[in-house]
Amino acid sequence: MIKTQDYKEWDKIIWFFTEKLGKISVIAKGAKKNSSKFFSASLPFCYGNYIFYKGKGMHTLNEGEIVESFQDFLSDLDTITYASYFCELIDICFPEGESNRMLFKELITAFYLMKTKAVDLETLARVFELRILKATGYELSLDKCSICKEKITSSNYISLQYLGGVCNNCIKSNGIDISNASYNIIKYLNRLPIEKTYRISIPDNLKKEIYDILKYIISQNYIRKPKSLEILNISKEG
Repeated sequence: MIKTQDYKEWDKIIWFFTEKLGKISVIAKGAKKNSSKFFSASLPFCYGNYIFYKGKGMHTLNEGEIVESFQDFLSDLDTITYASYFCELIDICFPEGESNRMLFKELITAFYLMKTKAVDLETLARVFELRILKATGYELSLDKCSICKEKITSSNYISLQYLGGVCNNCIKSNGIDISNASYNIIKYLNRLPIEKTYRISIPDNLKKEIYDILKYIISQNYIRKPKSLEILNISKEG
């Protein structure tokens, strides 16, 4: 469950990210009532098995069985913020009805990693951002120059036009300067299985640079800018 919206007096519209159908919106009748069979199944971040039917308009929720509620996220500000951010990215970057089974599995894996508290949330977020870019056709090309296609081991520049590194022989324009260290980390994260994110430790100064770069790339390629992390980042800066 990636987001909800109140609908009429007792109903909710729920947006699910599903394995087979991608992102879909569903009406859950009576879900706002504590006594409703849909009340628990419509709580934030719930992962479960859902049955719904397609009427003349939207899908309508018929049954819901929770596999993992992830409600323990709600007791920790950092965890709930990053979980909300992952859901917001799915909502912003995917139109309704477009499925991506690999990304679905990686979202569930990310949630289970967060539940175990065995992973750095910032690093996990950067890996998930890279997966979002890949799943929606904006994967960064980091092993070869995005302009001339010559093989490169590193770079200090990422082209926003060509979505990748630029070698020293090509003109560097319409892009972002980046340290070689951050470039190499992004390249590593880009191919790192998400379940192995716990293995890597990134210095704070490089975390900030990588965050700023991926944030900018995401803001340039989708219709809305994600906002879930803004309050958390402001509070940490304060």
